[in-house]
Amino acid sequence: MSKRKDVISWDEYFMGLAHLSAKRSKDPSTQVGAAIVDNRNKIVGIGYNGFPTGVSDDEFPWEREGDSLETKYLYVVHAELNAILNATTSLHGCTIYVSLFPCNECAKAIVQSGIREIVYEDDKYAHTDSVIASKRMLDQAGVKLRQLAQPITVEVIRP
Repeated sequence: MSKRKDVISWDEYFMGLAHLSAKRSKDPSTQVGAAIVDNRNKIVGIGYNGFPTGVSDDEFPWEREGDSLETKYLYVVHAELNAILNATTSLHGCTIYVSLFPCNECAKAIVQSGIREIVYEDDKYAHTDSVIASKRMLDQAGVKLRQLAQPITVEVIRP
């Protein structure tokens, strides 16, 4: 008997983990996940977008519009930052897989942490100042950007 040939690629595997992690997000409109791997394909950090530990997601807003203090944007920790904060080792030279292209704030954390490559799927906010600034900083810092050609899907089946 020979080995299976139809295994998923590393990119599919790690982006699949990012998507699986995103399923933990309680955000009603945007669920993002991130997985960080080292140069040996070992997972060293994982995260999703949500409120900081100890901050009740029942007491703080999930709104997208309105007074800034009454929207989620000042409170939610993005998936990339959560993955960096959850890391188990130095991130120097690592790759981060993320389902949505990082904003400028996450780009700062990515650069500072030493991550050298971003693999992403969706770039739907490419026209925004946040993502334009993000790409400028990432380019200046020499972080490689790679968009996956095909989106990855993950299905969770519950009994």
